[in-house]
Amino acid sequence: MTQSHVKPLPPDPEVLERIREMRADDVPEVAALHRADMGSSLWAQCGERFLREVYRGLLSAPDFRGFVYVEEGRVGGFIAGTTHGPRMFRKLYMRLAPRLALALLPVLPFRPQIAWYLLQSFFYAGRSRLSGLESTVAESLFCSFRPELRGKRISGLINKVLFDQLASEGHESVLITTDADNPLSARQLTSWGFERLGRFRFYGKEMIAWRLDLLACPRVEAVSWRNRT
Repeated sequence: MTQSHVKPLPPDPEVLERIREMRADDVPEVAALHRADMGSSLWAQCGERFLREVYRGLLSAPDFRGFVYVEEGRVGGFIAGTTHGPRMFRKLYMRLAPRLALALLPVLPFRPQIAWYLLQSFFYAGRSRLSGLESTVAESLFCSFRPELRGKRISGLINKVLFDQLASEGHESVLITTDADNPLSARQLTSWGFERLGRFRFYGKEMIAWRLDLLACPRVEAVSWRNRT
């Protein structure tokens, strides 16, 4: 897929200086942002207690890559990704199963179907691996910002940070899956040069798998953003 329409992002040192790796003390704000911005998603419906357990677990996973945007001492946005999605989630669910189950107990009486969908998560990697994605294990999972920070190109730069990081670790492509009925996400991904690979059905809804060629994208550089203060 040609990426001739994709232009490099204008540099903004002030924004980039406010982006750093996600830490344990960021988890409450990250969980709150996730739930507020992605309220209809499976994890968000499980509640903030569940999300806090998930993000604490992710931070100790070797394959996790997470970055936050901090402004005036608050987490204004974040991006969560992985260098190997199938392996990371398999180990995460196995290691955290008891804690996640306890965190889910207050929600189950009101949303009993959530338990079934969470069980399906074990098969998500296999279902989302459409033709052309066999060698793509790096993923961008979640990206969320406070409403007042949207439309300021900050999300574009934090995406660049994650993609730069993945490229610096030798990944040639990255996967993103979205709801099929989300035209805004489709426009944003197309503007980055993502290739739409096809649809699959999961969690009772239609999903779309997208892949970005990190080596060909003019916005991506093989630069590591880890261990920066």
